[in-house]
Amino acid sequence: MSQTIEMIDPVAKEIIDQQQIAAHLLAQAREQGVSLVGPGGLLGGLTKTALETALEAELTEHLGYEKQASSAGENARNGTRSKTVLTEVGAVQIEVPRDREGSFEPKIVRKRQRRLDGIDEIVLWLTARGLTTGEVAAHFDEVYGASFGKTRSRRSPSRSSRS
Repeated sequence: MSQTIEMIDPVAKEIIDQQQIAAHLLAQAREQGVSLVGPGGLLGGLTKTALETALEAELTEHLGYEKQASSAGENARNGTRSKTVLTEVGAVQIEVPRDREGSFEPKIVRKRQRRLDGIDEIVLWLTARGLTTGEVAAHFDEVYGASFGKTRSRRSPSRSSRS
């Protein structure tokens, strides 16, 4: 088994048993009919929560005050924007917090970033195995619930048929 980071409960001051938490989450997901992976799966939900919590912490550090506290300066929180990122557990829609000045540059999910680390390695591995681009896209759609549209340069029929 891989090495885990020891976490301490801030209230009880005891080591958190990550195996016990994982077993509890899996049992609860099974009871509720939630799958482990795929769209709406447990891992996707956990990934969404972890990313959004980290982004909020980054914005708090950037602004210098906690959420729900009054602004110390000119800049302040300014809602969120939706963004879908492709992760190793599938496509995950997250809410990225914003600031009024637009000076917040998140680190965990950078601006204009659509894929989190690890996805490129999967694509390269599938391609090296001989899958075509279409087969790789179909694989991601089937396994991760992420579809990739084709972008083409289109001309208006009226423009291309001019004599």
